Amino acid sequence: MHQPAPALLIINGKGAGNEELRLAVQRLREEQLTLHVRVTWEHGDAARYVEEAVRLGAGTVVAGGGDGTINEVAAALVQLPAPHRPALGILPLGTANDFAVACNIPLAPEQALQLAIKGRAVPIDLAKVNDRRYFINMATGGFGTRITTETPEKLKAALGGVSYFVHGLLRMDQLQADRCEIRGPDFHWSGNALVIGIGNGKQAGGGQQLCPDALINDGLLQLRLLMADELLPALVAALFSDEENKNIISAALPWLEIDAPHEMTFNLDGEPLKGRHFRIEVLPQAIECRLPPNCALLG
Repeated sequence: MHQPAPALLIINGKGAGNEELRLAVQRLREEQLTLHVRVTWEHGDAARYVEEAVRLGAGTVVAGGGDGTINEVAAALVQLPAPHRPALGILPLGTANDFAVACNIPLAPEQALQLAIKGRAVPIDLAKVNDRRYFINMATGGFGTRITTETPEKLKAALGGVSYFVHGLLRMDQLQADRCEIRGPDFHWSGNALVIGIGNGKQAGGGQQLCPDALINDGLLQLRLLMADELLPALVAALFSDEENKNIISAALPWLEIDAPHEMTFNLDGEPLKGRHFRIEVLPQAIECRLPPNCALLG
C-alpha cells in the first residue's frame, strides 16, 4: 500500500498539551506514517519549521492552531519555489477557527489530522497586502477589527468565538467609523466605514459571515463594507445579513487600494497591520491545501 510522503505538524504552543492530539499523532505513526512534530514558541518559528519541512522532504505541512497559525504557515509556504512547496493541512486548535469552520474541516483532532495529511490537495488563492504581508481568510477594518484585537484572552478561553460578540456589545459606546477611500478595477468609494471586510474566506470574528459570497479559488476578493451614514449599533449584526440594506457596499475585485487621512488598523487573520495606505491583491492558486470534498469555500 502506498504511504503518503512525510509530513510536518506545526502546533501553536497553546495547543501542545492536547491529549486528543497526542493520540491522533500516535495513531498515524502506527500506520507507519512519518510525522514530524514541532511546537511554536514565538513569531517566526512557523516560517523556520516550514523551511525544515522542505529539507525533510515533507509533502504536507500541517498548521495546528487558529487562524493566526494558519496565516503564518501559509505565508511561509507561498514564498517557497513552487516545485519544492509542500501542501497545507489544517488542524483547528484556535478559539474561533473561522477559516477551518468555513471549509467544513472537522474540529475533532483525529479526523482533522487524517484529512490534513491524506486529503486531496487543491489549489487555493491567498491575498497579499502591501507586498509584505498575507492573509488566507480575511482582512477586517473598522470597529470589528478593534473588537477582535482587544477581546481579552481570558474571555476568549471561557467563551470561544462568542467572546467577540460579547466584548463587542460591551464596547458599543465607543463605536467609531473610519474615513477612507477605496479604489479597484471599475470601483471607487469614499466615505465613513463602520466595518470593512475583505474576504478570501467567508467569516471572521468567531463566525460572523462578513463576506458570504467569497471563494478561495475564484481569483477574487470580496469587499463588503458597512457605511456609517446611520449609526445603529444594536443592528450591526442584522445589517450585515441583509443584502438589500442601503448601508452595505459589496464588490468582487482582484485587487483594491485603501487610503485614509489617519492611521487605520486592519486585522489580517488575527494579526494587526497599521497604516494609511493598503494595497491588497489576490494571488490566484498560490498554494495547495488539503480540504474535504464538501468544502464550502470552493467554487
